[in-house]
Amino acid sequence: MTPPTTVPEDPRPLRLLLVDDSEDDAFLLLRHFRAAGRRCESERVDTREAMREALLRQAWDAVLSDHRMPRFSALAALELLQELGLDLPFLIISGVIEEETAVAAMRAGAHDYLRKDRLDRLVPALERELREARNRAERRSALDSVRESELRLRALAANIPGMVFRLTRTGEADWRFLYVSDGAAAVLGIQGAELLSQPQRFFDMVPEPDRDRLVEALRASAGTLGAVNWEGRVLTPAADQKWVNLRSSTRRSEAGGVVWDGALFNITQSKETELELRRSRSQLADLSAHLESAKEEERERIARDIHDELGGTLVAVKFEVARLAAKAPAELSVHARRASELVDDAIATAGRVARELRPGILKAFGLAAAIECQAEDFSARTGIPCTVRCADLEIAPDAETATALFRVFQEALTNVAKHARAGSVEVRLTQEGNETVLEVIDDGCGVEEDDLSKPRSFGLRGMRERVHGLGGTMAIGTARPSGTRVCIRVPARPAEAAGDFASATSAQASRERVRTPT
Repeated sequence: MTPPTTVPEDPRPLRLLLVDDSEDDAFLLLRHFRAAGRRCESERVDTREAMREALLRQAWDAVLSDHRMPRFSALAALELLQELGLDLPFLIISGVIEEETAVAAMRAGAHDYLRKDRLDRLVPALERELREARNRAERRSALDSVRESELRLRALAANIPGMVFRLTRTGEADWRFLYVSDGAAAVLGIQGAELLSQPQRFFDMVPEPDRDRLVEALRASAGTLGAVNWEGRVLTPAADQKWVNLRSSTRRSEAGGVVWDGALFNITQSKETELELRRSRSQLADLSAHLESAKEEERERIARDIHDELGGTLVAVKFEVARLAAKAPAELSVHARRASELVDDAIATAGRVARELRPGILKAFGLAAAIECQAEDFSARTGIPCTVRCADLEIAPDAETATALFRVFQEALTNVAKHARAGSVEVRLTQEGNETVLEVIDDGCGVEEDDLSKPRSFGLRGMRERVHGLGGTMAIGTARPSGTRVCIRVPARPAEAAGDFASATSAQASRERVRTPT
């Protein structure tokens, strides 16, 4: 028998357990490995006890066993190996072995058998089985990793305050749950096993029209493989209504179907809090609107008293002063004229205050005219030029919108006078699509971001509340090259009746109107 050709030696020793009662036969086997360049570490045993002790003492790469020995056999050695749960290449090497015995050994778990007079394929056969053993070990490791990951996933799902699920659809309306966590009992009041066997129960728990929105969301995500984020109600078997939030990712399965992996959370408490907050905000908005209406009524009453009572009294005083001035001696005529001038100033102030409290021009001639009149008063009072640009004189919003925009404009001019240190102000009133736009731009010192959020900025807060009450927006930013720009946008709601504003006076809508009070 000729040993195989010598090849370079493998640096890693091959640990072989030799089950053989003959030292010469064991030496012959090792000689073949050395000739093949494989360095070996080996131990020879010939009894069950010795083999068991060797297997438990250290790790081995393979077991090479003689078929029949006086006190042991290959089948007994194979049985011991399997009993200990070891997956090692097991090769039977015998001088004489019947074919039926060899087949029985292979069926029992032996990986190969060789005749002692034909050992030329010993090294290749063992190397093949070593590769197969490594592959089996890798597969077991992968399966163990999968099982461990699944256990971790189940443990994680069991601790999530919601129902973790995997859902698929095989037909147009044939839904099927592939996995449902134990959280189903807490969220839906039914066990996960029930949903696995009767997936339609979940959809039956969702009332109309929430169910239609859920199915539509799932179908839409199936087409785009996008995420699903749905909120709706469910009715539990205990007749409790709960708000739930379903979130899932969508993917294609290997079979080409659609799979949703996600979770279902009970959001009843947060939803009820949100609804209560909305109700509170709605009530607060109603209260704010009522207060504004009451304020407008009170302003109108005060303005009427100023106009009717105080105004009339001041006019009477002017007449009396004029009569006195006509009869007064020359030395008192200067004082009489001064008194008349003071009365004129008082009449003008009373008129201005009355207009600010109740802008009669707003009702009589419309928003554009009222803004121009207010700009004139502002310029006369502060000495700051205020230019009004109105590209569309037919802007005639309803009374509520017009009053709110006028009050916001008044507050914006007040802020300019108090804080801006501006040299001029520009006002723009335009109609852009379905929005009425009012802009107030000054060239003053500008406004800092922190100033917009000061707790006591009641003027700005009141402006925002008025605008938000109309369903609009208010933006405050920096004007170029310097100053502040306030931009208010509100939905355009035309006056329903001609009595709201005298639209006849604003028929000159075809031209741009630019007026600079002096």
